Amino acid sequence: MQIGCSAPTSGPLIGPDSLVRIATEAEMLGFDYITVSDHVMMPKSVVSRYPYSASGEFPSGAGAARLEQLTTAAFIAAATSKLRIVTSVMVVPHRPAVLTAKILATIDYLSKGRLTLGIGAGWCKEEFEVIGAPPFEDRGHVTDEWMMACKELWAKDDPQFDGKYTKFADVVFTPKPVQKSIPIWVGGESGPALRRTAKYADAWYPIGTNPQFPMDTLPRFKAAAARLRDMTAKAGRDPSAVTLAYRISSNAEAQPKGTVDGERKLFTGGAADFVGDIKALAEAGVTSFDSGMFAPTLAGTIDNMRRFKDEVMAKVK
Repeated sequence: MQIGCSAPTSGPLIGPDSLVRIATEAEMLGFDYITVSDHVMMPKSVVSRYPYSASGEFPSGAGAARLEQLTTAAFIAAATSKLRIVTSVMVVPHRPAVLTAKILATIDYLSKGRLTLGIGAGWCKEEFEVIGAPPFEDRGHVTDEWMMACKELWAKDDPQFDGKYTKFADVVFTPKPVQKSIPIWVGGESGPALRRTAKYADAWYPIGTNPQFPMDTLPRFKAAAARLRDMTAKAGRDPSAVTLAYRISSNAEAQPKGTVDGERKLFTGGAADFVGDIKALAEAGVTSFDSGMFAPTLAGTIDNMRRFKDEVMAKVK
């Protein structure tokens, strides 16, 4: 099981010293990867419903200071030597396809192959509008098209592409990523996210606490994974080619123990419960797991990471 933690991209811990401290501590403690989230510019007024809270409100609010995701990923890569960096997730339509492909290839090249690309189609219509992204209503098509363009540029010596939004031919695109192809993890729990995963992803990367598509119990997650395997086979791919990852945003002991329909609610309770849940997910085929570990202070965050390493990670790896 690969275990990850999160890097701060908003809030009080985004200063360069704090960010480097968290990333290097994660590497020293033996975490396999660190995640970096993505918002470019939030409007002051957001009507769109955030998918991962019961209220639909965006947890950190529109006014929080935010780092740009891919710049932050490059900064972390420069401060570490073994830690993988996972975009969690990159909102694909927010950046032009060719420029995005170049930035990602550069990060992978300079980090010596340590980038994993978690992607999503986006949820905030207002953000699409204020940054001048393609139409929100077409975000699914844009996401798929731009990822196909990226894969073409990364893999082909003579890349060519003729899409609705992106076209190129007779171009040079080097250096290529160190990895044969940067791994793509598709975030999201909806039908379109599953279809996107089945079509071209290397892994499915859901958050278990989406109120619309909850996977907060083992039976619910197993049912969704079985659906994905069926869709992958129907897409003409070997289901075993798509691995499973699982993300939560809460810390150990953040929620009291609970049940849903008589089944244990995953990642509620304390560290011992986390150990059991991670082992159960591993038996269900999950190969990567990450969790938020933030506290209001840097010292508290480092303490959370160290306790997680001793009380959870050491018992599941």
